[in-house]
Amino acid sequence: MVEDARALAEVVAEGLRDAGMAVDVAYDGIEGAARLDRNRYEVVVLDRDLPGIHGDALCRMITDGRPSRTLADEPDDRAMVLMLTAAGAPEDRVDGLSAGADDYLAKPFHFPELILRIHALARRRPQARPRTLRVAGIELDPVRRTVSRAGRRVELSVKEFAVLAALLRASPGYLSAEDLLDRVWDEHADPFTNTVTVTVGRLRRKLGEPPVLTTLPGVGYRIA
Repeated sequence: MVEDARALAEVVAEGLRDAGMAVDVAYDGIEGAARLDRNRYEVVVLDRDLPGIHGDALCRMITDGRPSRTLADEPDDRAMVLMLTAAGAPEDRVDGLSAGADDYLAKPFHFPELILRIHALARRRPQARPRTLRVAGIELDPVRRTVSRAGRRVELSVKEFAVLAALLRASPGYLSAEDLLDRVWDEHADPFTNTVTVTVGRLRRKLGEPPVLTTLPGVGYRIA
């Protein structure tokens, strides 16, 4: 999230984290550009009237990162852009979408709508998978936030849910603890913590028998 109103940025980021998202926050366009250069994001929630680099210019920087059509073999992992701004007049929406934004939401906004729009943008990414993830008898719906195995409802915490979603998307491949920290926690997560091990252990128990979440020492975890 790139938003110069710090109080708003922190409140929104905390709400998105409570919804199971890993969120980094930048308070100006320069910091936002630096984070985009360092990290890969699925969705950027972007204010327009930013200090340093204007939101429209930052949006164009993201859009210009899309691979050329002549490079068909180059994956398009560009972040989707949701402009979240007080400029809500029709002409403002036109300007924002013309700058390359994929969606536009005016302030004040309804928080559940913001969450649904972020999920919708994530599904629209070229590399996104279908909304409902189905592997090894497990079904996960990231929008309704439901999980079942062989028709049995499985109740998970926010982090357990996010870890399972990441593993299902990666299946049949492995994800290391570092991969899961990057995808489920934010950039301030301690890389030396055992939080991934603990969360995976709880998740494995809740998924039940027969075991479906496997660990390969030195490699990582997978749903097989």
